[in-house]
Amino acid sequence: MDASQFQLVLLRRMADHQPGLAEQARQRLGFSPAQSREVNKRWQAMVRSPRARGALARYRSVLGPPVTVGPRRLGDVDCQALQWELPLWPELRFEVLAGPGGEVWNAWLVRAPGKVAPVLRTVEDLRPWSCTVDEVAQSFAPVQPMEGTAPTRWQLAFTGPDSTGRVRRYVAEFTWGLLQRLSPSEEGPCPAAP
Repeated sequence: MDASQFQLVLLRRMADHQPGLAEQARQRLGFSPAQSREVNKRWQAMVRSPRARGALARYRSVLGPPVTVGPRRLGDVDCQALQWELPLWPELRFEVLAGPGGEVWNAWLVRAPGKVAPVLRTVEDLRPWSCTVDEVAQSFAPVQPMEGTAPTRWQLAFTGPDSTGRVRRYVAEFTWGLLQRLSPSEEGPCPAAP
């Protein structure tokens, strides 16, 4: 498996929310549905194998050398941020955050250094695949992180305006760090930042 095929692994989870976008992306990559299924089958076998390498070694073996490696501080802990370019998302990078022992804490898509993030003023600006978890969190702070439905999924609850100025509470759903969908929430507004 290589970096081009790894993109099919990301698309497999994204297809749960955005099947049309995932299908168009698969076609752009030039893989058939059967090839996509085979790649995902191989990835799952790698992940579940009793002799499986650690997650960081697995990402390195599939994606090759990272384009950037640098320190990152999360709270009181220092970790390492490794980033790879993926042809399907030239504005983004696939980032893995690894702890001091090499264990993977997080793996997701982030905006590439030097690339301009979208301007997110209203909920209409939040289109599928247009922005990352961090970009929504910064634009609509305060946000309330919520548990996702799988390890590669995140949710953020926030209060934000639509283009008419009406303010409501929403839940944004992300897969591999990329926005998949936005839904109005019936719950009250997010708590204010401390």
